[in-house]
Order: sequence, then C-alpha cells, then structure tokens
Amino acid sequence: MTTVRRQPTPGVRSGPHVLDVVGLGVRLGLAGVLGYAGWTKVVDLTGSVQNVLAYELFSYEVARAVGVLLPVLELALAALLLLGLLTRGAAAATAVLMTVFVVGIASAWARGLSIDCGCFGTGGRVAPEETRYLAEMLRDVGFVAMAAWLVVRPRTPFSLDHHLLGRT
Repeated sequence: MTTVRRQPTPGVRSGPHVLDVVGLGVRLGLAGVLGYAGWTKVVDLTGSVQNVLAYELFSYEVARAVGVLLPVLELALAALLLLGLLTRGAAAATAVLMTVFVVGIASAWARGLSIDCGCFGTGGRVAPEETRYLAEMLRDVGFVAMAAWLVVRPRTPFSLDHHLLGRT
C-alpha cells in the first residue's frame, strides 16, 4: 500500500488553525469579563458583600466570606485565562462559577426579589421594573458556553500552557 504525502501549497503559510484563533478570542474575552467583574468588586468589598446579602441565600458571615473571596477568585481566573495557563482547569472553574451565578439569579427571580445581579460591582435592591433577570441569565449562559469551548479545546495561540508545560 502506498502512502501519499501532501505537500504544502507553495505560498501558503502553515499558521494557527482558525479554531485556535477563535479559542484565543474566547479565552481573552472571558479573561476580560472576569477581570472587570473582579476588579469592580475588589475595590468596593463592602458593596460586594451587600450584593451577596441581597440574594438572601446566606447568613451575614457566609455572605461576607463570599463577597470578599468572589472577586479574588474572579481575578485569579482572569489572570490564568489571560496568560493561557492551566486553561482547561480555569475554564472549567469559570463554567461552574457562571452556572452558580445563573442559579443564583434564577433563585432571586423565582422568590420575587427585586435586585440587580451585582455582577459588575453595583447591585442590590432595585425597583421591580429595573430587574433584568432573563438577560443576565442568558448572558451568563453564553459565558458558560464560552468556557465549555475552552474545556473541550484549550489550545490557543499565545498561551503559557504550550510554552511552559509543553501542552499543545
């Protein structure tokens, strides 16, 4: 049996696959969202705690811990995704986090609370006509889908996974 080797087409460069470039955009997009969300909370930790309390899911002590640790987690995930380091794990953690956000927002909606999600710093009680539960949940489901892309296909250009860990 004869094996036929394909020769590279003259004048055509062998560069990153288009899906790798899409992955880069997804990775950087999630890093930007998480970085912005984390930063807006970390500069106002009192507001972050108040946002968590508005969901009426936790005692004050637990809400305080969540309000303080959540922005740190978001910033850490943003840094990992920005650098492309431990991409699959960071993306999986991001998918779980976004799923928790969707469940939290759905819970507030189902219980008749009138709150802003607090996803990007400001949040808490709002007038009933100012709630945007469906839009917030759909946005976060989109982020889950983006994170899932990176779980399945973590290889992206300009990632430290490849350079430091030898992963392709």
